[in-house]
Amino acid sequence: MAGSLKDQLLKAGLTDEKKARQMEKEKRKQVRVAKSSGLEVVDENREAARKALQENAQRDRELNQALNSKAQRKAINAQIKQLIEINKIAKGKGDIGFNFTDGTRVKKIYVTPADQKQLSAGRLGIVKQGDQYEVVPWPVAEKIAERDPGRVIDCKDSSEPALNEEEKDWYKDYDIPDDLMW
Repeated sequence: MAGSLKDQLLKAGLTDEKKARQMEKEKRKQVRVAKSSGLEVVDENREAARKALQENAQRDRELNQALNSKAQRKAINAQIKQLIEINKIAKGKGDIGFNFTDGTRVKKIYVTPADQKQLSAGRLGIVKQGDQYEVVPWPVAEKIAERDPGRVIDCKDSSEPALNEEEKDWYKDYDIPDDLMW
């Protein structure tokens, strides 16, 4: 596009030189009258362009924020995956089914007797990786919970109140069978 609007209209044959000069004269007259009367001349085109630039800038900021949050979520998921892969405890070797709840569903993983005791005591935790569940040490589960609390499944038996010293001594007289399973 070459030149001003006046030049373009003249080239296209939509106006002649006389009408173009007359429009310029009228515009200058409007500006002079506005200045002398103390009124501000509001250029509607400039205002519309300024408003469009502001709207585009706002839309760009929102788009950048969405992209940044998506990239941040992706980085957090990669960190969690790495923590799980490095620290997971081999599963499938156990013969004891350990039941836990994930939301409203009851799930089961097979663990060794030692792992079952540690899960119940809260020294190990279960984390969700996609559709799979992995057993990791509790400090690692806490790090994962800092990044995404929905991935860590709390298995600790916290519903029972802690026994005081007198109650602990009372139970010491009774033998607990080795094969007792809850």
